[in-house]
Amino acid sequence: MDTLTARIHKSFARQSMMATLGAEILHVAEGLVRITAPILPGARQQQGFGHAGLTFSIGDSAAGYAALTVLPPENEVVTAEIKINLLAPARGSRLIATGRVVKPGRRLCVVTAEVHAEEAGTQTLIAVLQGTMVPVPR
Repeated sequence: MDTLTARIHKSFARQSMMATLGAEILHVAEGLVRITAPILPGARQQQGFGHAGLTFSIGDSAAGYAALTVLPPENEVVTAEIKINLLAPARGSRLIATGRVVKPGRRLCVVTAEVHAEEAGTQTLIAVLQGTMVPVPR
């Protein structure tokens, strides 16, 4: 595991919310992080779909970790603002969030994330997020 990937995994392991959701990192590259989470019985809304809170949580984390990949090792990030557009119900067994850096910066990083639901091997885009991450000292 390279230094960048190890750094992201180490920070991710400290997020108890991601552990509660059963989320895992699938991929790390400069400016891009992919996170997956199962749609567990405790993360569903009243109609049986994955809850928007699950979608938002892994989208926010994927976008935040994408920002962290372009920052110096002495930084972490916090979300200053992020919005979500929910496009379709979260049907399936798991969600996959892909976070990307749109514009890196020392004070602000603009990020996006796409979240797909996977059902029987087919992925459907269910949400897009856009936001701003703020680098903070570790």
